[in-house]
Amino acid sequence: MARTSPLTLAMVSERSRAAHLAILGGLHPAPGDPGLPAACRTLLLLGPGEPGFWDHVTAAPEFDDGRPNPLDRWSRRTVGRLACDLGAKALFPFKGPPWLPFLGWAQRTGRFWTSPIGMLVHAEAGLLVSIRGALALREEIALPPPLPQPCDGCPDKPCRTTCPVDAFTPDGYAVDRCRAWVASASGADCRNAGCRARRACPVSATYPRMAAQSAFHMRAFLEA
Repeated sequence: MARTSPLTLAMVSERSRAAHLAILGGLHPAPGDPGLPAACRTLLLLGPGEPGFWDHVTAAPEFDDGRPNPLDRWSRRTVGRLACDLGAKALFPFKGPPWLPFLGWAQRTGRFWTSPIGMLVHAEAGLLVSIRGALALREEIALPPPLPQPCDGCPDKPCRTTCPVDAFTPDGYAVDRCRAWVASASGADCRNAGCRARRACPVSATYPRMAAQSAFHMRAFLEA
């Protein structure tokens, strides 16, 4: 159906929620921003619409056809259809090389920041944030103002001290150490419920992401 009124953030949010997606943040690109269509005036990052995202996604045909990467394929289909409905361009963090600068875009939204352990933390999803795609809109729509960084008001910063193998070091993330722990018998909690450091984030603790979704991502981490 043709749109008869100007596009607004509320309209895109409503369409996204119907697809079990949520707007995680947005930005107005600068002229010539790399990776974006020349006509893009607003970029919106999309993630799981909670609660209920995982039950909806795992009931989709991509999770029943035996082919690899079901979540990415669901994201392509769903975000792509949403983009078509809105006259936008769909962009994805898992399509490359070349890889699009999603991390940089995220931090420009005023809804994502670098956490004390180096991973992105989101205003609502905390360290459990997952970006499934983005909409590059031709329209410049109004966006909310930036939010304060939640880690600044977190006195204990439990993400720094909860990892059972101290994988988050001053020199960076010890990926091999983390992977070995997650794959071990002792690492069952991280493997089945998600990274302890991410779950320790007070913002993450309020985010209704199912453990089964975290387990899915941990399996992908072990297979990478």
